[in-house]
Amino acid sequence: MTKVVISGTGVFTPPYSISNQELVEAFNAYVSNFNAANAEAIEKGEVEALVESNADFIQKASGIESRYVMNKEGILDPEVMTPRLRERSYDEPSILAEMAVDAAKKALARANKTPADIDAVLVACSNLERPYPAIAVEVQDLLGIEGFGFDMNVACSSATFGIQTAYDMLRSGSVRAVLIVDPEICTGHLNFRDRDSHFIFGDVCTAIVMEREETCTAEGAWEILGTRLMTKFSNNIRNNFGFLNRTAPEGIGAKDKLFVQEGRKVFKEVVPMVSQLILDHMADEGLDPKDLKRMWLHQANKGMNDFIGRKVLGRTPEPDEQPNILNEYANTSSAGSIITFSQNSEDLKEGDLGLICSFGAGYSAGNVLVRKRA
Repeated sequence: MTKVVISGTGVFTPPYSISNQELVEAFNAYVSNFNAANAEAIEKGEVEALVESNADFIQKASGIESRYVMNKEGILDPEVMTPRLRERSYDEPSILAEMAVDAAKKALARANKTPADIDAVLVACSNLERPYPAIAVEVQDLLGIEGFGFDMNVACSSATFGIQTAYDMLRSGSVRAVLIVDPEICTGHLNFRDRDSHFIFGDVCTAIVMEREETCTAEGAWEILGTRLMTKFSNNIRNNFGFLNRTAPEGIGAKDKLFVQEGRKVFKEVVPMVSQLILDHMADEGLDPKDLKRMWLHQANKGMNDFIGRKVLGRTPEPDEQPNILNEYANTSSAGSIITFSQNSEDLKEGDLGLICSFGAGYSAGNVLVRKRA
């Protein structure tokens, strides 16, 4: 069977950053305004008073210290508390495509590839700004790539599901090389008025170039040894925003039309599920977890990753064995594990074994076992 490699990655980082303290100050101003406006109803017990947030608690609970965003002013305005991104004309690139092209050009450069070398474009992310035409086809057009493109959504696992999709196409011989991009404007579906989740997400875009081994000319590429995907239905992470909302006007603006989750249930159910998936996958591939030099895990919560790392390695991972970019980027959904891989892989040596793993809503989880080439 044809060997497949990841030959290049790229990251587009938005121009603005918001610290926990900035976010908390905006949230607490909203809380103060709400409680003042509803003081009489709160006194009568008709409305529940809102509770302020805390920057130190956010860092300790999640590992997040800041996040990059596509718009800062709207998020930090207590009267708005959502990003403000203007509607673009049909003659302009869409914002997701624009982000994707930036990351793609970086990935192509690292892979020593041009658009003429790519046969397929996959956009794999949690939230698409429109149902059609596909963002992938727009990216394909903007880069001047022949062939085809399509969008796919498996929430936070989209990137690894995209990798397996490309892996299968490349092994079958139907394409020469594939570009996967993961544009995530997670702040667009985050409820910044929800104390339990207002700090979770940031914005970013990552890109991956995959090709057959015989065409690879990039230094330090990674051979894919195997992939494994799984899904298990759960409502514990959900977003009910969609085109049918207008058919039920009574639900428009409801809390569940943005990101909602049962965080404790997610931790309890997802962590053992992902840990076992990794261990079973490695056993089936004849690989020993103790030989893993690095794990690039989904960046949702540091506590979750620490637990998974201990379960897989049988001990507490060293910081360089399980890099964390949550402190700077926060949760960027499908892009998190790819940011980590892109920024923390060049120092490894030929023959080193690594694991890219993402997991999230669905539930869904995806593994990609890789080995460093010369």
